[in-house]
Amino acid sequence: MLKNLTLFVLFLWLAPGAVLSAQDQSVYVKKEFISSKGTHLPYRLLYPDVPAKGKLPLVLVLHGGGERGNDNEKQLTHGAGLFTEPANRKNFPAYVLFPQCPGDSYWASATIDRGTNPFKIEIDYSKPVPKGLEATMELVKHLAKTEKIDKKRIYITGLSMGAMGTFEAVHRFPKTFAAALPICGIADVEAYNARAKKVPFWIFHGDADAVVSVSGSRDIVAKLRSLGYTVTYTEYPGVNHNIWDHAFKEDNFLSWMFSKRR
Repeated sequence: MLKNLTLFVLFLWLAPGAVLSAQDQSVYVKKEFISSKGTHLPYRLLYPDVPAKGKLPLVLVLHGGGERGNDNEKQLTHGAGLFTEPANRKNFPAYVLFPQCPGDSYWASATIDRGTNPFKIEIDYSKPVPKGLEATMELVKHLAKTEKIDKKRIYITGLSMGAMGTFEAVHRFPKTFAAALPICGIADVEAYNARAKKVPFWIFHGDADAVVSVSGSRDIVAKLRSLGYTVTYTEYPGVNHNIWDHAFKEDNFLSWMFSKRR
């Protein structure tokens, strides 16, 4: 029974999952960025439905571990459809960025033992910034200069590995983001301090997560609250790792995000 559960969880972690329709994919413009260190970063960018008259927000979405690579498609597997819904395009006009992490990199400074259930994951922010995250942050800075982006309204969200990257990006680049929404992730709790205190968090996790233990979110929530951060925490009873299906359907997921500004 445990073996079958582990195989199922590995499938959730690694499989690309349902693919967006061709129409949804096509509205995300396919591009590539080469960082100052030579890292090739494929990315998709959703432009506002109507050309921006003024500056608009930017949403950075970090995918999970199974979507790494260089096909510039898999990173759209989860969450991209949320931003292409007509009502959301109308009510929350924004630029939406989906970078794809190189297959030999990670969004976070993580060491992972997949032989346990949940996985044993250690995060260490004393290590150098992972090249995928470093290139992404350089890309965000580039887009903020070249597109009509409101620098006071740059948001970050991510699932699983992308949630780990969300926590790490906020810690390492505290003056960049107006809000963060990590979904089933883990952070370097010991390293977190008050430097990013102005960034509000909405954190999500399932209490039956067999990949990334729910203790990962519980621990960082407690640490952030002890430091005086503004934290909303949503825990889904009986839900396994794929809680993004629930988080992205929260009625006020986007309205909460877009209400924040630095």
